[in-house]
Amino acid sequence: MNYRQFTLAGVFGLLAFALWASPEFKQIAAGVAIFLFGMLSLENGFRQFTGGFLERLLQGTTDTIPKSVGFGIVSTSIMQSSSLVSVITISFLSAGLLPLISGIGIIFGANLGTTTGAWLFATIGMKMSLSAFALPMLVFGVVMNFQRSRTLKATGAILAGLGFLFLGIEFMKDGFEGYQSAVNLREYAMTGVIGLIVYTGLGILATVIMQSSHATLALTLAGITTGQITYENALALAIGANIGTTVTAVLGGLGANVAGKRLAGAHLLFNVTTAAIALILIEPLRWTVDSLSALMSIADDDYTVKLALFHTLFNCLGVAVMLPVISQLTRALERWLPEPPEEAVARPKYLNPAAMDTPDSANAAVRREVWHLFDQAFVILAHGLHLHREHISASDDLESMINNSRELIDIDIDLVYRHRVKELYNAILDFISGRMAQMTPPSATESLYRLQHAAAEMVEAIKHVKHLRKNLTTYLACHNSAIRNEYNDLRLRVAMVLRETHRIYEGQFEDPSTAILELDEIAVRARVDRESMVARVTRLLGTKRIDSAMATSLLNDSAYASETVDAILTATRELLTALDVEAARTTEALSVSDEGQAGVTG
Repeated sequence: MNYRQFTLAGVFGLLAFALWASPEFKQIAAGVAIFLFGMLSLENGFRQFTGGFLERLLQGTTDTIPKSVGFGIVSTSIMQSSSLVSVITISFLSAGLLPLISGIGIIFGANLGTTTGAWLFATIGMKMSLSAFALPMLVFGVVMNFQRSRTLKATGAILAGLGFLFLGIEFMKDGFEGYQSAVNLREYAMTGVIGLIVYTGLGILATVIMQSSHATLALTLAGITTGQITYENALALAIGANIGTTVTAVLGGLGANVAGKRLAGAHLLFNVTTAAIALILIEPLRWTVDSLSALMSIADDDYTVKLALFHTLFNCLGVAVMLPVISQLTRALERWLPEPPEEAVARPKYLNPAAMDTPDSANAAVRREVWHLFDQAFVILAHGLHLHREHISASDDLESMINNSRELIDIDIDLVYRHRVKELYNAILDFISGRMAQMTPPSATESLYRLQHAAAEMVEAIKHVKHLRKNLTTYLACHNSAIRNEYNDLRLRVAMVLRETHRIYEGQFEDPSTAILELDEIAVRARVDRESMVARVTRLLGTKRIDSAMATSLLNDSAYASETVDAILTATRELLTALDVEAARTTEALSVSDEGQAGVTG
């Protein structure tokens, strides 16, 4: 038994003894467990609603800092889980769907949104018996969970989650009431600076263990309601809960790329700064809460509502302090956590466990990684044609540049492929298979299949250029201008497709349909070029300008060039259509129909 297993066995043993020795502790522990199970069910329900529209929603509502903060507030208020919002934000940031500054804005908003939970528990959960609502919710939630409809299943999970939350609160309240006759926990209350530090630490510990600041707040509010926890100590517990909730974000960031790590760092900095401000200004904040309570007609001894007000107040103060410096914070995080240096072996940039959390972020991560694979393949394809990538992408007169270039570039395609492409390709396949094993909507599944096909076609293009390169190298150095011109024509045919695809990669086409039309035109031109080459080869052979061996090589290599062009075009088209699968299906169906009608007419 290793150290971790030994520690876990010890914890389970202590927990079992505590449950056996104290019926009151057993009641509270059961309440916490039911509450946390409710949070899990609630999160799972909302996760099922994240596929399909969340990418558009995030990108449409987080393009400015105020919108990002607003999105964080609203989404956390609805889902009642700042941890879920943080994890989803990290996954989208890791997939490159969000800029860092927008992600930080969402985190700020999520911290404000989580205060709605404290108000819900304080005003409803602690003021009345919720079991009457919890049981029907559980019944309907479980029944809906057994339905086939994804929407009904998700709604059922949310209903059941709310039922378990309410039931857990009831158990916690009953457990604390039981302690009143057995032991007075107020005897362990601590005042002053020592009490503030100790109970803040307990709030952090409780939140880290339960992985939910909501659970810590619910437990604290139940303790206040039954008189087992003092108001002063409850304030410190609330501050500690705010710090402890960053653990989920930090753990999510560990599995993310550098962008996800930066966001986790921002979350940690925000919560620690907010907590430090609250601890330093604890007395002024208490006076402010008392003053606001008097204005709002909140009773002096209604400590549950006053705690909710305190929780909201210090989070608002934290946002007010941090929001003006959000740009400086973003730059500082980018400086402290820089992008890793370019390695000799290309590594995946966007594929990480954090990006797999939602269908949208997973698809975006794969799409960006396939473009990354194209970027690496571009170098191999260009050098395989004895061209430089910057000449292909930036030359004003591509044809003239190719005809005047006789430079031979030394490259071991197999070696460079292993170092720059193979690992990326393997990672894409592994990531897609991992995502397929999870619950994925049909449209997201088809999108992943298209992206997988795109990656495979990029790899095929490299293989075709490898075959083309052998004779190309020989005949570019040949003194026979006729054969050299024909091989330059093959180079031009492939280079034109590479240049257009690179323009799409750099975002020069905002509308995917425009880019697809451009690709279709290139495909038509490539077919015409291939047909005209066959006629030219026949003429050149007839006039003795090339011999039969040259003609055979040229025709074979023309096929390789065409296959390279087709592979690049297919890969790019799949990359673009993966953005909107439904529209792609419609376009492809119309295309097949038109071809069929043309065949009948012919």
